[in-house]
Parts: sequence; structure tokens; C-alpha cells
Amino acid sequence: MSQERLGVLAGIDEMSYSARMNQYEKAKHEPDFSMVERIAKVLNVPESYFYAVDDEAAWLLVVFHRMATAERAKLLQTARELVEPE
Repeated sequence: MSQERLGVLAGIDEMSYSARMNQYEKAKHEPDFSMVERIAKVLNVPESYFYAVDDEAAWLLVVFHRMATAERAKLLQTARELVEPE
């Protein structure tokens, strides 16, 4: 998805969406949390994705975010069993 398209879908003013998205991507400016929420919604990722330290953590956040509730419960149970054996 282009920066322009993302900016439009995130609700950034059409006069500035290209420049603003470019500044966010180049880390010249950081979006406020409200903007992060809007961008995350467009991309179908959790807000925490943008703050993940590494790619594996980011991937897990996206996978978990996109799972159905029942799948999340199963994954959480499996994870608990792995880190807290009886």
C-alpha cells in the first residue's frame, strides 16, 4: 500500500497526507497514539506492532491480533503450559 493511500485511509488531510506519512516513515516525526490507532486499524495490526523491538515479536502480535477468540484462548493455554509446566 502506498504512503498516500495509507494516509487517506487513516484520515489524514489530503493536503498533507503524503508529507506526513513520509515523515513518519523516515522517523523525522512520530505519530501521536491516536494516529497510530488509525494506521493500525487500516493495516489490521495491533497498535503494539509499531512498538515491537524485533520482527519475531511484531509477527506474533499480528498473528495473535488476527486470530479468532477461540484460537487466542488455545494459543494462550499452550503458551502457559510451555512456560509454566506443572
